[in-house]
Amino acid sequence: MSNMYDSAYDLEKAIRESEEFKGLQAAFDAVMSDPTAKKTFEDFRDTQMELQQKQMQGQDITEEEVEKARKVVELVQQHEGISSLMEQEQRLNMVINELSQIITKPLEELYGSQQG
Repeated sequence: MSNMYDSAYDLEKAIRESEEFKGLQAAFDAVMSDPTAKKTFEDFRDTQMELQQKQMQGQDITEEEVEKARKVVELVQQHEGISSLMEQEQRLNMVINELSQIITKPLEELYGSQQG
């Protein structure tokens, strides 16, 4: 079993050394070093988390909250640095999703063979 964990740590290291992660890290550092961009990004993230929490708790989201979120998203989309950060994040997420599919393939094959 330790071999699986060793492989997982090797994969973590490979992710950290990947171009996708390095691109994300550079974009993140650029946003965090710009006070205006940092504040806009943090507002966006806070708004996103508030709405997600309300949804998970089954609470209704008010029209006022929807409008606030829309304004924050507009600001984020207009900021080149934040847009770049989100693009880089999306690229790394795609890689991680592909890796997850590879890792879970034995389970899919096992359970998939039971169908039909």
